[in-house]
Amino acid sequence: MLRLLSMLLLGSALALSGCASKVDYGDAQARETVNTDFGSTDLQMIAAKMVDDMMVFPPIVQMTQNRRPVVFVDRIKNKTTEHVDTESITDTIQSKLINSGKFRFVDMSVVDRVRQQLEYQSDSGMVDQSTAAAMGRQIGAELMMYGNFSSIVKRDGSTKDVYYKFTLKLLNIQTGIIEWTNEKEIRKTRSKSLFGL
Repeated sequence: MLRLLSMLLLGSALALSGCASKVDYGDAQARETVNTDFGSTDLQMIAAKMVDDMMVFPPIVQMTQNRRPVVFVDRIKNKTTEHVDTESITDTIQSKLINSGKFRFVDMSVVDRVRQQLEYQSDSGMVDQSTAAAMGRQIGAELMMYGNFSSIVKRDGSTKDVYYKFTLKLLNIQTGIIEWTNEKEIRKTRSKSLFGL
């Protein structure tokens, strides 16, 4: 009986260890081919395309030749049926543009927290006023970056085709003129085999 119980415990332990999953680190830049949903490879392709195009567009080259214009990023409208983190796309684009040394950005998402800090520094009595940041000294943005992300999904039997289009625009706030715009298109197709594999 004891031997049978030992065998059952050993068998259970082996079965449980066989269910354990293994996690490996992969290359974040490697091509992702899991499914037709928007993924990391798509994000990287969009960011690279937009930044590369903007940096060689003659009016932008001229605008950034002797100065670094100030930009703010408005929301990218997600018109797809998927939950896509469009802020992640614009964060990547913004990082690449800042690191180019050609642009500066203001972050409108933290305006309330900055205002609270400025009020604390000026009104609390706890901050040395010779080191406090002064109200009304922030630099206004000259340009606004905004855009749309849309998709068209088609299904035909065992085939699914997804077309993504990302459009980005750079608007001069004072004049209302669009200084630059571009699109990146991605098409992904997945066909299931007869056995669903």
